[in-house]
Order: sequence, then structure tokens, then C-alpha cells
Amino acid sequence: MKIAAFFLALCISVVPAIAQEPDNSSDSTRPWNLHCQSTAVQQYHPSFYALYSGPNSLHNSGEEALTMTGTLFAGCRLWPGGSIYCNPEIAGGQGFSGGYGIAGFPNGEVERVGDPAPVLYLARFFIRHRIDLGDRTIDTLTDAANQVWEKVSPDNITFTAGKIALPDMFDNNRYSHDPRMQFFNWSLMDAGAWDYPADTRGYTYAFVTEYNLAQWSFRGAISAVSTVANGPDLEFHWGEAAGYTLEAEYRDSFIHGHPGAVRVLLYDDFNRAGNYDQAVDAYENDTADKSLLNVNSSPHFGGKKAGFDINGDQEITSTLGAFLRLSWNDGNYASWEFAEIDQSVTPGINLSGSLWKRNNDNAGLALAINGISPAHRRFLEAGGLGFMLGDGTLLHYGTENILEAYYQARIVAGIYATADYQLVVNPAYNEDRGPVNVFSGRVHVEF
Repeated sequence: MKIAAFFLALCISVVPAIAQEPDNSSDSTRPWNLHCQSTAVQQYHPSFYALYSGPNSLHNSGEEALTMTGTLFAGCRLWPGGSIYCNPEIAGGQGFSGGYGIAGFPNGEVERVGDPAPVLYLARFFIRHRIDLGDRTIDTLTDAANQVWEKVSPDNITFTAGKIALPDMFDNNRYSHDPRMQFFNWSLMDAGAWDYPADTRGYTYAFVTEYNLAQWSFRGAISAVSTVANGPDLEFHWGEAAGYTLEAEYRDSFIHGHPGAVRVLLYDDFNRAGNYDQAVDAYENDTADKSLLNVNSSPHFGGKKAGFDINGDQEITSTLGAFLRLSWNDGNYASWEFAEIDQSVTPGINLSGSLWKRNNDNAGLALAINGISPAHRRFLEAGGLGFMLGDGTLLHYGTENILEAYYQARIVAGIYATADYQLVVNPAYNEDRGPVNVFSGRVHVEF
């Protein structure tokens, strides 16, 4: 972890000197910026009851886990409306049990990589071009991570091409989207049943088009999928393997004077995923060959997964907000990119610290109810192993229910600390294991 600690020190000591806030008062503002973040998450779960365990089970003995990430966000305006961004990133550590055993994994900073040693890689590298439409009032986009200062029309068309994380642009939610500042759990940071294209670290190559109006936004993307389930390499056989994502967003004050938004996302992914029922049928015809249960890699294309996500957030009062996500996919083929979740419901609330005179603090409480399709369940019952789950069998299925509560406090400008608790009932949809109590602490630094 020495490299990650050095990166954190670099963020604290160097970046403030070179990435001061630009003067946003004139068009002569510098055309480049530099921001930094570093996040460390320490987690612990005590021992819990388990009738049986398998190769991909969460260890039922007590565990501790530490992860750390650090990112530099560099941006430069190339021409009016055009800009380029580059994000080198370092990540180290590992989640509980190597990232196995819970579908809604309790740490959104976890990457399922075998080596916990810190590794430096290129997270994002993309170009954005915005075309303003009409003569409407110009808005100001202030200097931020992956956003140089610029003036834009609220009516515009924006093109983004390069290496990105799709959730940067889709499935946004004011209260439940950022595991570095908000909820920790995977099924709360994004729609659990959205199997979005990504490599092991969560990034992909994509082309995204956005049409933005004052109250509406429409987005569409084509993106590369991984060659194997949750693999580090991406496919570039666009005619046979790719992810297609569409989203419509409507923003309004549904409660007078308080902002809110509703989003509907549709997706359709094509890849090399195996079919759950076909794998189990082949295995039952030859019970001596467990390799027939492999759905995580294939030399052949033909895998397909389609689904939707309905996602809303609403400020209720100046200190209280609420959100809800409903997501579903067909669950016939293997989960390939994000999480082994085929249905998910996640309601929650956010309370601003301004209620107790801590204006920069936030508290959140949410519930995630995750489920899987009949075919997915049959696969796990037969002893199949997905890229996250597999207890050797599944005698008694139950929805995976997760309750999460956190309190995030600003220590000083740019430094935040969070205490978090999660209760996981039926981890990996297994009523014969758990419940699991997860206690977490997080430190986040940004400049």
C-alpha cells in the first residue's frame, strides 16, 4: 500500500498548489484544469452462521478488508465546445473474500482483481464536443473534475468518445450514485440489474450522444463489452459483441420549489455469455463433468441480456431528500459485467447536516432488495459458479436484502470521513447463510 499512500500524500501536498480555483468571471479563464481524489475504505465483518460454503462464498469467519484508490483528473479545452480529459488512476487492496459471496457487494471501490498490490492504469481518456442550439440564455459550467470552465446553452448536443465509465453519464441520482461520498453498496451506487459494459475496473470504450434541453435529456451509447465475464480485456467485434444503452431524463420541481428528476434507462448487451438453462441441461446429462456448468467464458458469441431501470430522486424539504430505483433484466444468460443481480428495488432517504448546523455533512438510509431469475437460481442450485457467486449449491433461495446507513462528515475543506453500517440478509440469495453485519469507515480527499 506504500504507492497508494504516496499518491494520497501527493494529492494533499502538491495538487492545491497547481490546481487553484480558476477565475470564473471572464471568458479568459485558463483552458485547462487539474483535480485529484483519493479514497480509502476499511471494512470488517464478524463471523456469521453458514450451513455450508462453496468456492465463491463469503468467508463465514471474521474478515477485514482495506481498499484505496487515487485519481488525477486532467482536462483541457481544445476549441470552442471541445475538450479532452485524461484520468490516470491507482488502486490497491481487495474486498472481502476476494470480491465473492454477496451480489450487492458492500464496497463500491472494490475491483475484482487477483493481486491486491497497488496498480497504476489509465481509467479514462476521452474527447467531448458540445454544440449549442438556439439563442437561449447561456449557462456557466464551473471548473470541476472532468469539466473545464465553459459557457453553454441549456439546449445542446454533446458527443463523447473514448475510454469512460458508463455510470459517469447514465443512471445518475442525486442521493445514491457516488461510493466515494454516498452509499457504499454496489446495488445502491448503480441500478443492480443494469449489467453495464465494463472491464474488471469498471471502464469501457464508448461513443455517447446526448441531446439536452432545459428540462429533458436524451442519451444513447454504444460500448465495448468484456471478452469473459468481468474480464480485464474488451471485445472490439462491434457487429457481434457490444452494449447499447438509451436513457431519457426529465427534471422538474415535482414538489413546489424543490428539484427532482425521473430517468428511464433501457439496455441490450451482446457478448459471449453462456445460457444458464443450457449449461444445467448439459450438466444433468453428464453429471461427471462440472466444466459443463461454465457460463463465464466461451469461444462463441450469442450471449444476450436486456433490461431496464427506472430511477428517481426528489428533494422533499431543504434538508430531506428521497430516491428510488427499480431495475430488471431477463436473466437468461450469465451476468457478464457488473453484478449477479436480475431484479432490484432500492428506496432510500438522505438527510442534510444543515438540520443540525453541519451544512457539509450528510446522512443516508437505504434498503436494497435483490433477486435473480429462475434460470439463474437453477444454475446456482446445480452448483454453478458465476463470476461473483457460488456456494456449491443453493438449497433455500431468498432475496438478498441489504440495509445500509451512513454518516458522512466534512473534516476540513476537501477532506471527508464516513462511518457506515450494512446488514446483509441471505448473502448470495442463500437463506442458509448469514445474516452478515458489515462495519465500514471511509476517508475521502479531493482537491
